[in-house]
Amino acid sequence: MLKQRIITALLLAPLALAGIFFLPLQFFPFFAAVITLLGAWEWGAFIPAHAQQAKPTDSTTRMYRVVFTISLALLLITFGIMVPIESVWLNGQLNPVYQAALFIALLWWVVSAIMVFCYPKGQSFWQQSDFYKGLFGQLTLIPFWLGLVALRSYGYDNQPMLGGYLIAAVFGIVWGADVGAYFVGRTLGKRKLMPNVSPGKTLEGMLGGLVTALLSVVISHSFFYDVQLSMLVLLGFVTALASVFGDLSESMFKRSSGIKDSGNLLPGHGGILDRIDSLTAAVPLFALGYFFLVA
Repeated sequence: MLKQRIITALLLAPLALAGIFFLPLQFFPFFAAVITLLGAWEWGAFIPAHAQQAKPTDSTTRMYRVVFTISLALLLITFGIMVPIESVWLNGQLNPVYQAALFIALLWWVVSAIMVFCYPKGQSFWQQSDFYKGLFGQLTLIPFWLGLVALRSYGYDNQPMLGGYLIAAVFGIVWGADVGAYFVGRTLGKRKLMPNVSPGKTLEGMLGGLVTALLSVVISHSFFYDVQLSMLVLLGFVTALASVFGDLSESMFKRSSGIKDSGNLLPGHGGILDRIDSLTAAVPLFALGYFFLVA
């Protein structure tokens, strides 16, 4: 399994970085949308109610996947029409539509963290609700796309690569947290972090992940020499912590729906959501913190 994970990561990382750094800016929202909509397809399987009591048929699940993915695509198109890529930044300020969406994302991840802490007791109001689970999927995936677009377009006219470095910094924080949590958890992990949500995760693993994430921030500081290291470390810590809850949130929805992996597209990793779950929280919160605390 570890060998498969490494091979898949080595194949995906160059593709992701190529899309981030070398795609013309006007094409980047489409690149980000493909990833987001693949995640939407997998989220659609979480939505059918009574998934534990009476598992939905394949045709029912497929219908939910199609409807949810199309609805999310229409919302992304709406955002793209309302705020074209050249209007994401106005006189150095983030477009108000993006600002509002990222603040809503912050509120959602606070609510999601509370849901994770309360699980399974707190699931009674949403576990059998198609509406709530669809809404939670939109609140998870749309800000992820908006955050990627906002980060990539930041300062593009003066420094075309700056936005790419910002996204790479988020990836470095999240990947550092994942790698540190995996190896520290396997060697030193004893205390379960959230056994009702994800039995394999440990407190020691999370702390190890936070340390490696902060090391990633220190290494990446050379790309942001005009930003105070202390401020970048604070932002990196918050982003890494958010990534933990992004992972736990998806685990909660999978467990509630009786699903082990969100998909099987990525050998050794499961589905797209299993790969971007941490990023869905980290990207919008990093973007919000960077734009309002650092930039």
